[in-house]
Amino acid sequence: MFLIDDTIVYSASDLSAAAGCELAVLRTLDRKLGRVVQESESDAMLQRLAHLGEAHEARVLTDYREAHGTWTPPRAGGVAEIAVTRDYSAASLLARLDETLAALRGGADVVFQGSFFDGRFHGRSDFLVRRGDAYAVYDTKLARHAKITALLQLAAYADQLERAGIAVHPQVGLILGDGAESLHDVRDLLPVYRERRVRLQAILDEHQREVGAVEWNDPRYVACGRCPVCAAEVESHRDLLLVAQLRVTQRKVLRQNGIETIEQLAISTSPVAGIAESTLGRLRAQAAMQVAQEARSPLPNGQPDVTAVVVATKALKALPMPDPGDIFFDFEGDPLWAEAGSTEWGLEYLFGVIEGDTQAFIPFWAHDRAQERQALVDFLAYVDARRAAHPAMHIYHYAAYEKTALLRLAGRHGVGEEQLDDLLRAGVLVDLYATVRQSIRVSQPSYSLKKLEPLYMGDELRDDTGVTTAADSMVEYAHACSLRDAGDEVGYDEVIASIADYNRYDCRSTLRLRDWLREMGSAAGVTWSIEPGAVELPVPPAEPDPLEVELRARAGEAPRADRTADEQAFAMLSAGLGYHRREDKPFWWAHFDRLTAPVDEWAATRDVFLVDAAEVTSDWGKEGKKRNLRRTLALTGEWGTGSTPGQGNVHLIVDDPVPEAIEVPIGSVRGAAKATIDGLESAVDGTESVVVTQVLPTGAAPYDALPMAISPGPPPPAGSVAAAIHELAQRVHDDGFVAQPGLDLLRRLAPRHPSGPLPRTVVRESTRIDAIVSALRGLDRSYLAVQGPPGTGKTYVGARVVKQLVEDGWRVGVVAQSHAVVEHFLDKVLAAGLPATRVGKKLPTPGTREWTVLDPGDYADFLTAHEDDGCLLGGTAWDFTNLTRVGRGQLDLLVIDEAGQFALANTLAVSVA
Repeated sequence: MFLIDDTIVYSASDLSAAAGCELAVLRTLDRKLGRVVQESESDAMLQRLAHLGEAHEARVLTDYREAHGTWTPPRAGGVAEIAVTRDYSAASLLARLDETLAALRGGADVVFQGSFFDGRFHGRSDFLVRRGDAYAVYDTKLARHAKITALLQLAAYADQLERAGIAVHPQVGLILGDGAESLHDVRDLLPVYRERRVRLQAILDEHQREVGAVEWNDPRYVACGRCPVCAAEVESHRDLLLVAQLRVTQRKVLRQNGIETIEQLAISTSPVAGIAESTLGRLRAQAAMQVAQEARSPLPNGQPDVTAVVVATKALKALPMPDPGDIFFDFEGDPLWAEAGSTEWGLEYLFGVIEGDTQAFIPFWAHDRAQERQALVDFLAYVDARRAAHPAMHIYHYAAYEKTALLRLAGRHGVGEEQLDDLLRAGVLVDLYATVRQSIRVSQPSYSLKKLEPLYMGDELRDDTGVTTAADSMVEYAHACSLRDAGDEVGYDEVIASIADYNRYDCRSTLRLRDWLREMGSAAGVTWSIEPGAVELPVPPAEPDPLEVELRARAGEAPRADRTADEQAFAMLSAGLGYHRREDKPFWWAHFDRLTAPVDEWAATRDVFLVDAAEVTSDWGKEGKKRNLRRTLALTGEWGTGSTPGQGNVHLIVDDPVPEAIEVPIGSVRGAAKATIDGLESAVDGTESVVVTQVLPTGAAPYDALPMAISPGPPPPAGSVAAAIHELAQRVHDDGFVAQPGLDLLRRLAPRHPSGPLPRTVVRESTRIDAIVSALRGLDRSYLAVQGPPGTGKTYVGARVVKQLVEDGWRVGVVAQSHAVVEHFLDKVLAAGLPATRVGKKLPTPGTREWTVLDPGDYADFLTAHEDDGCLLGGTAWDFTNLTRVGRGQLDLLVIDEAGQFALANTLAVSVA
């Protein structure tokens, strides 16, 4: 943002910033207008991000240069590079615009740093890439996923191209940090961008006409509450956001009730509509403790006089008994690290451990991807050996990162999954952050480990010099790597030693925190018993199928890149045998986390409903001839971001005190009861309502406790699907690779077609349909892929192909990841003219359909009835692997719609039909 005379000129970056915090953008304008003086602080992490972003952009530019050469007018083609100007006069900016348009109109393949200026907007696009007769806008971003703010920037440049009369490609793209391209339709982005631009220009001009700097809590402007500008305002205005664990939605309700500062909250006494009494009491007490701490003089060492009280004992009671084998664990990782030529980001460069008995610090270092794998292997081997010597040992850590990182590493490197599953199943990993949050109230504005340390570290309390934060560690590690690459081994060793000291301190702090928590528990009357057992997951312990082991052995020990096609097929078939077992584990891990972790860590999770109010609409009673008591609840609250709620089985999470009828796993503080969602409703004001039915387990006593959240129900049992994969794997084990469509796909064989290569793709639609029908008629126990971008008519063509084949007497099935996708395909086949009597499927929910609605038991009869005249049957993987519904080899063709979303293991399973 800058001024030309009295005109404010803004950029694409300003648009992105305003989407997150209008207050910060207006404060930038205040500095330009001389209304405030704000010193900018150097941020080493931001500097590193900028450096990495520039390097990423430079790599992409090099690729374009190598592919296209340099643009040399009047010759078309090549890369045109527009010089960046520091002269922000109108004449200079218009000159750069002319250079950009000349390159575009001159036919450059790529324009780098294209410059745009229309009197109010100025921006430089990373890359404008010619696609046919149009130009597509591309930006480089270090992120692994597209963000709305980045898309606004792309739309800004597309809009400028359109204004200049340059043909704009219908899609814009982000070249992400992992090398992937994220493409987006311009027509979806431009309306949002134009609305945001009008909004930004209006608030900038309005503020320029006013006197004085923008004020905190001005209702006209959005403030994020988190950026440096907002953080300073929060502190200076004693805003409610100073209160630890207070959510933005709660702040809004409190302000509507006249409570605007932490001091006002601390002394308030009246009820607040929209916030539960228990929650309000907790927030008041937290605010009061923080205000009291600020009023006390600091300690002689300069640290605040921090206090803490026990507010609940259940999480403290769940702490395991200390054991000589206990270890205290902390990761150091860099999410921005990447190896040259790799698209995979992030390195866990130090696994740090302090042993409870010896107090020894044991570091597992990793300085590249191979060493990271070895560090994981060595760490897990160390844990296995320690558990063998100390069966009751536990691994203590603070916050969820350690567990999450271990699971990510196991997935990345393909090792340690079973060991980690065993650690989680046995409750060996103990997150002390969850214990603190649910049992202790601290007078600090944050519950980070560093903020708690004045309570228990005593004379060992760290100062603010050297490496003191995770961000410091990342920056210093990057510095160490640069010293090593420059040959400065002495400097490298010094920096690495400082990182190790920081990690050692964090591990030591975790140990001291565990001991302090037990002291607090004892003072509050908590007594502990010997560890009663493990956390039992509903998933059986991981015992690999002997067939899985045998097939993996046939794959050989060679790296994947060196395997033959059949060796890789053996490996994939072996993996398919354990697929559903592995897929179920993350669900149960997340489920038990919700029974242990603080609510605000999982309240916004997809498909989780946080209950604000609950009402019993029908109390426990019997219904008809059903034996078990049941009740109906009406719940109001909020679904987590990205949720797709529907009717079906769920868990109701019940907080302490948990009724005896609901089991509480060892180490957990909540319980979960099974229920069924019967109805969903969204009100105009955004309120979400859910109606659920609970069935009381046999022999359990009724209870009054109401749920505090809904979470997803258990995944469906693999059952017939897993059995079908095992059947196919056993056949391969006994007979080798036979002619079979799933196995052909697994081996990456060309479609088995006696007449040779498949027909070439043709443009005319009718001819294309005929070509696919011809190819399918000639296939011999094999497969055919029909591929194309969204909107190119795959479903239209597929429906007409299926209609022709059914009319020829084929029995065809269609399967997909969801009932909705299958039913959409059936509707298209009916629209193509196939009679409804020859199309059948069961209904997942009550309703009517044009095609024949089948009960699950009707499938076999439906196929038999159409043995001669052909039919189309829709279903799920469970239908096409269930022998009572579809016999082995009973179909002539199985269509997998949206196959890219359908698991390969399930593809193998349904291929038996």
